[in-house]
Amino acid sequence: MRVLLVAPPGAGKGTQGALIATHFGVPHIATGDLLRDHVARGTALGRSVRDHLSRGELVPDEVVLDMVGAAFTEAKAAGGGYVLDGMPRNMAQARALYEIGRNLQMTANVALHLQADDEEQLIRRLLARAALEGRSDDTEPVIRHRLALYHEVTHPIVDWYASRGILVSVDAMRPVERVARQILTALEAMRPLVDLVPEHARRSIDLTGLGAAFGRNDPDPVV
Repeated sequence: MRVLLVAPPGAGKGTQGALIATHFGVPHIATGDLLRDHVARGTALGRSVRDHLSRGELVPDEVVLDMVGAAFTEAKAAGGGYVLDGMPRNMAQARALYEIGRNLQMTANVALHLQADDEEQLIRRLLARAALEGRSDDTEPVIRHRLALYHEVTHPIVDWYASRGILVSVDAMRPVERVARQILTALEAMRPLVDLVPEHARRSIDLTGLGAAFGRNDPDPVV
């Protein structure tokens, strides 16, 4: 299974990405974690992107694409599946990523859109995470800037994935375990078909209206 995640900051990409990767036994390629690791270790790459991360800005495309291309090559050697979390962030990245995938015969089977419309709740989630993990890049002004960037340059790629027929949308503003159950149920149902149905014959799937069946009224815990 080859899955990429599209979601605003705070929607749970990291959590859901890790759960999907564990469930399917594939690598979880989290670009944010990889970049922060380079910053923490003081590598040349880390030094070059440190200021971008501290301001909540997008890292230059060529840096992230090189890093993800290497991760895809490793994933192919390990079996060919992956969960990509944190990229693409704009249309240029989306198209370049598609070309990398085509060259490696590893284009995404599913673009999973974690839909999250409550901006204030996303901010509360990110501030709580920052306090818990000591993440200096998650101050409120930086978070608001990242959300604005998402709506301006990232969200438009949702329509592109929909046009390719690989988009699956879920409501990410529910408890984590309910979101995970809905995602895994959908992906398991799709798994036997993804390599048999060509992109031009696929249709996007919108699961955001199925909240009641997956615990829509459950209280939303602080995450």
